[in-house]
Amino acid sequence: MTKKKLFLLDCSGYLFRAYFAITGMTNAEGKSTNALYGFIKSIQKLFKDFNPDHVVAVFDGRDNKKQRREIYPEYKAHREAIAPDLPHQIAWAQEYCNFAGISTLAIPEVEADDTMGTIARKAEKEGFEVFLCTSDKDMCQLVDDNVSMLNTHKGNEIIGPKEVEGKYGIPPSKFIDFLAITGDTSDNVPGIYGFGPKTAAKLLNDFKDLEDILEHPENVAGKKKQETLVAEADIARLSRKLVTIDINVDIPKDMTFSEVGDPDNEKLAEFYRTMDFMSLLRDVGSNVDVEEVDTEYTLVDDEENLQKLVATIKKAKTICFDTETTALHPLDAELVGIGFCVEQGKAWYIPANGNLGRETVIAAIKPIFENPKLGFYGHNVKYDCHILKNYGIDVKTICFDTILASYLLNAHIRRHSLDALAMHYFTKTKTPIEHLIGKGKKQISMAEVSIHEVCSYCCEDVDYTCRLKHVLEKELEDRNLTHILEDMELPLLKVLATMERHGIYVDVEKLGSMSKSLVAKIQELEKIVFELAGETFTINSPKQLSAILFEKLGIPPQKKTATGYSTNADVLEKLSIEYPIAAKVLEYRALEKLRSTYVDALPNDVNEKTHRVHCTFNQSVTATGRLSCKNPNLQNIPVRKEIGREIREAFRPENSSWQFLAADYSQIELRLLAHLSEDPTLVKAFNNGDDIHAMTASKVFHVPLDAVTKQQRTYAKTINFGILYGQQAFGLAQELGIGMKEAATFIKEYFGRFPKVRDFIEECKEKARETGKATTMLGRERLIPEINSNNKMIKTAAERLAVNTPLQGTAADLIKHAMIKMQQRLEDNNSEAFMILQVHDELVFETPKYEILTLETDVRDVMENVYSLNVPLIVDISLGKNWKEC
Repeated sequence: MTKKKLFLLDCSGYLFRAYFAITGMTNAEGKSTNALYGFIKSIQKLFKDFNPDHVVAVFDGRDNKKQRREIYPEYKAHREAIAPDLPHQIAWAQEYCNFAGISTLAIPEVEADDTMGTIARKAEKEGFEVFLCTSDKDMCQLVDDNVSMLNTHKGNEIIGPKEVEGKYGIPPSKFIDFLAITGDTSDNVPGIYGFGPKTAAKLLNDFKDLEDILEHPENVAGKKKQETLVAEADIARLSRKLVTIDINVDIPKDMTFSEVGDPDNEKLAEFYRTMDFMSLLRDVGSNVDVEEVDTEYTLVDDEENLQKLVATIKKAKTICFDTETTALHPLDAELVGIGFCVEQGKAWYIPANGNLGRETVIAAIKPIFENPKLGFYGHNVKYDCHILKNYGIDVKTICFDTILASYLLNAHIRRHSLDALAMHYFTKTKTPIEHLIGKGKKQISMAEVSIHEVCSYCCEDVDYTCRLKHVLEKELEDRNLTHILEDMELPLLKVLATMERHGIYVDVEKLGSMSKSLVAKIQELEKIVFELAGETFTINSPKQLSAILFEKLGIPPQKKTATGYSTNADVLEKLSIEYPIAAKVLEYRALEKLRSTYVDALPNDVNEKTHRVHCTFNQSVTATGRLSCKNPNLQNIPVRKEIGREIREAFRPENSSWQFLAADYSQIELRLLAHLSEDPTLVKAFNNGDDIHAMTASKVFHVPLDAVTKQQRTYAKTINFGILYGQQAFGLAQELGIGMKEAATFIKEYFGRFPKVRDFIEECKEKARETGKATTMLGRERLIPEINSNNKMIKTAAERLAVNTPLQGTAADLIKHAMIKMQQRLEDNNSEAFMILQVHDELVFETPKYEILTLETDVRDVMENVYSLNVPLIVDISLGKNWKEC
């Protein structure tokens, strides 16, 4: 008779691993969902692989360390506090299990290991075959002929007695003693000092058990080991108590509680919607009531129907459109076809590769797009405008963009795709593009897909974009955000499209010589690191580096992660003060990143036709309203180090009779702080043209302005910018390398001298608490749902956003307006100069030399007068024959 199988889930293990493996996932309320998503996917894989009938999801109970800390107060004492955005995901994981028909167990004052151990032994007695779904090696002590482990890190690999002995050199029955000897750094279990896994395995194979070893130390080879065993016998016995899993926890008496029930698909669907898990929602979609809407999707592939469609479009006030193409980068893409929609449920698709031919299609649609009386919209319209521009078509009037509308409504989340929005607003599972073109090595071009399939796909896109517009424009109106879309984001869209098409010239030969130089420096650093380590290893491997630093060299570890000791930049920065190898690894990483990310990668981004780099500026990514840049990201080239500045030298005008002009707002966020806080001292200083950092130093350190030292000014500069980002004494102390008490004194002195700044900060926090959002001067919103969290760390982070958003967000708004006005000025003047880059508070122009004086005057006029403040906006302008010189 086949044994019943019981699967016990170590839910903390699943959640913690997913938390570190997946980043950047939040729901519409801005709450993290990364760990939850990974947890659910792991559970789904388990059910797919094993189709279990009996499952228990085991969680740590509240105050679960209490019992072991009564024995040893230092138990798990060194662990960092749980990440602030994890507790709510643990609660959600329990909720998910309930909806999915999986029993959960979390016993107060009991760790999950003990609960799992107790259930395993009880189930084993009742004839179950038990699988412990965990990667925690402590659980090896439970493994026997009826109890196995499923290694969740390795695709649910089964680990039985043979595998345990093969890995550790001892049978599972001796594993408790093994752990008692080696200790467990992750749980702060001491073990016997200096006794590692190999020594422990040998001793346990030579002796009956731990007690036998401790009672006969004289039989152990090596005098030092004998002395250690005598000295640490009590510690070894204590460690044994700590690592022994309790198998006598009070659990439900009847094992029927472990039976998997029927999932509640209705509740699961609602749960997935709340979490914005659109891909998971598809799994239960067939069981969810979705409102059926009649659709009429038409293929237009002959002259008669083409003319009828053109006539229909001409009668419409606003028209939704979408292009289907052969590539993601618009300048490399060819038009496959174009879809139109003027009312919900009714759409048309014109193939450019059909009977009509591309030239006929272009000739028919060009007049309607260039008619200023017709308003066009879509989802990520800038891309589609580029495609049409490739064929000489200028879209005169853009009246809406659903991706920008969604972003303005929910800037704190990153998912504004058409698929996600269709699911969110209409519970519509759209056809994934992979269904048409495939993915990976088997991916084909959209031009190779049958016209009828593309027709259905494109019509669905424009139909749901049309439906979204009706919903989103009302939400914008209700929240008074329509003016941000119409007066800022849509005009800026056209400016960015112009900038992207111009691109920027890159000296590929210079990058090639830089690459050779960098490789030589990297190889030299590699040699130094290997010499300091005493062996060769893969420096880019965190696991190997961790082993070298913390095991071989015995450097004290700073931070523990789910996979071992951290070797991230923060850790290495701290270690670099005392350990040269850490400093050299940091230097190696910095050069290697510059080489791989920019020096060697940029030549691949150069367009073969234009010989320039055409990056994409995103309007719908950052929560503050700032633009971001990708393919390549030119905003992130480091400029504080010489090597970063050298990379900028490779960007230059293609024509030697042209130059770059860079215009940078000077201390714009501090000026906005002065304006918004109306602090008289700050306002006066900016209006007098004072050195704001020296003035701050004079006030905080109580010295005359002309007596301020260089160090005092540096401290004051750090304080000034730290205040903008809600920096507390701890952060300031770390940044300046001073004590907490001294840092707290500096901040106290600052607010004593600038009391209106303190009032402004508190007012920002209070407004956010009342409204759940922060607002820029021009009305852009950032929702901050975490502002009223009970978790102190989450709440503090939200308060920083509440203060920073009105400053950084307003700065972003002002430079966007400046870009719009400056582009208009260039066009009005029929200037040959053009804008090529925006890097946060800086604009970069490419200009013929004879236009420099006019351009400099215009840029200063536009940027400094873009908005009236009670302090002046100042722009620093520089010129150069390349970007580095600016």
